Amino acid sequence: MSFFNSILNILRFNKKNWKAVALCIFAATVFWFFNALNESYSTTISFPLVFDYDREKYIPVRQLPASVRLNVTGIGWNLFRRSVGVKVPPLVIPLDKPSDVRKIVGSTLPALFANQLSDFQINFVMTDTLRLSIEPKATRKVMLRLDLPPSIFKDGYALVSPIHITPDSVILEGPQRVINSLSDPVFLMIPQKNIDENFTEVVQVRFSNDEYIMRDPPMVNVAFQVDRLVKKDDSVKLKLINTPKNMWPFIERKKVTCTVAVPETMLTLYNVDSVKAVVDLENFSKGQVKVLPTLEGLPPFTKVIKIDSISIKF
Repeated sequence: MSFFNSILNILRFNKKNWKAVALCIFAATVFWFFNALNESYSTTISFPLVFDYDREKYIPVRQLPASVRLNVTGIGWNLFRRSVGVKVPPLVIPLDKPSDVRKIVGSTLPALFANQLSDFQINFVMTDTLRLSIEPKATRKVMLRLDLPPSIFKDGYALVSPIHITPDSVILEGPQRVINSLSDPVFLMIPQKNIDENFTEVVQVRFSNDEYIMRDPPMVNVAFQVDRLVKKDDSVKLKLINTPKNMWPFIERKKVTCTVAVPETMLTLYNVDSVKAVVDLENFSKGQVKVLPTLEGLPPFTKVIKIDSISIKF
């Protein structure tokens, strides 16, 4: 009974006893852990990858594989360091002609990695195939234009000046296929809506796949003027040009009714007597035709909302 009493005395709740027991358990655990790390084990580990190629001449079209999974055998300590990422150099795959390589079959990797994984034996590759898309790098200069649909302006307002883009071109660098597929000019887009005042903003040059395209400069300054439109309903004189020889056209009326929208700042330039409804008869032959005249003599940026057609008989 004295033996069991001794055991009970040790386990009896006592801060000093339990501290000693805890330290013993901790020391035993540490000893067991480090002893276990000296044994050999097999496991699957994800190894980081780096592709070695000339980055001055080539560029990836999509993100390259970042890792490869290998089943390896090695000392526990080396496996532990790899698993937790402590001082883990990436595996390097050299590419002499990167644009010619579209895929790397997993079964070919052990021979490539053997010298880079001297602490491990590669049992097999878990990753089936590494797919690559690397192209020669290309450079191209394109002009810039601005796409301004009428819906971008507030109702009753419109563009009343040339569009100024500074600079008016951009140097693009990226994958050859992507760069060559871009249109010239490249159209800029602005996010603003319901514009009713003069516009001066810095606009980003963007593309649908611009993560692979370097732009110089990446942003440009865009400026244009906006004005309120004033509607005018008038009748303007008809003017025929290029009338065929020896033909006398008969016109039902000598004036045409029209509706135009004049920029407010240009109302002083609007003179109905100076506006003419022009009909070009150069390609007309005998018979009766119905035509839509063209207005001339309007102030700049005036919009024709409506104009009556006329009937001409030869």
